Amino acid sequence: MTIDQISVFLENKSGRLADVTKALSDGGINLRAMTIADTADFGILRLIVSDPDKAGEILEKHGFTVRITKVLGIEIDDKPGGLHKVMEIFKNNGVNIEYLYASLENKNNKAVVIFKVEDIELGLKIVERNSLVAVSGKNF
Repeated sequence: MTIDQISVFLENKSGRLADVTKALSDGGINLRAMTIADTADFGILRLIVSDPDKAGEILEKHGFTVRITKVLGIEIDDKPGGLHKVMEIFKNNGVNIEYLYASLENKNNKAVVIFKVEDIELGLKIVERNSLVAVSGKNF
């Protein structure tokens, strides 16, 4: 299972992030996970949301540049070593992780970590082969 991640390209100026969250809030979109990376001139906001197609449409109508990417959401034990277990599995199976970030959710002592991997099909096979719990957009 994969999740659709929304990447929003933002000018690095005051208020742009608030503009995004207002547009999504007004559109009834719930945020599940988010991270932002910035440079001197721009930032890339990455979001997991309740309805990625609708969120993309809303943001584009508000003038934002948006891209949707497939990522993996994996449940991990919310305790020391929980993330390391998954990292070791990926390492031992040659999965290249481009970036990762944690979600805003925590249920039943489980956290969800979002992984952008170089080869999504290989990542999915490794998740299944190692009985890791993948989260879909519908149950996230």
